[in-house]
Amino acid sequence: MIKGLYEAHLPVSNLEVSISFYKKLGLEIAYKQEKLVFFWIAKGESWLGLWETERVQVPYHPSLRHIAFNVDKADILHAKQWLNEKGIAIRTAFGFDEHRQPLVLPNNPQAHAAIYFDDPDGNSIELITPIRLDTEEDFEMMTFEEWLKRSTS
Repeated sequence: MIKGLYEAHLPVSNLEVSISFYKKLGLEIAYKQEKLVFFWIAKGESWLGLWETERVQVPYHPSLRHIAFNVDKADILHAKQWLNEKGIAIRTAFGFDEHRQPLVLPNNPQAHAAIYFDDPDGNSIELITPIRLDTEEDFEMMTFEEWLKRSTS
């Protein structure tokens, strides 16, 4: 029955500033009205709704104000450079600063490579790709570079 996640929503304080930011990420506007815009993530498959509101500054928690965009494994290797070229700062996540990202999340029995940044309102944005599925192996969080060296040795 369920085939994927169609939509997610984030609060923003200035819709036009947020529209510029998400366009920099390559997203296309699907629908817009006065205090709401939807961007296609994958046209006809998923979209992101941004709602202009004065209630943006809800204290951050991973269950609130966070979205993760799926990217290809090959693209995660270049994500830092891609974000830097767009003037988007990578933020420290799980103690890993920008120089130590992308990082590998040990979500046993899965492993994911991810990189983190914020939108103009401090909403947490993540680029993520699965790098191992259904393999039980405990390991500590590490950089993706360390993971690749470990996997080839």
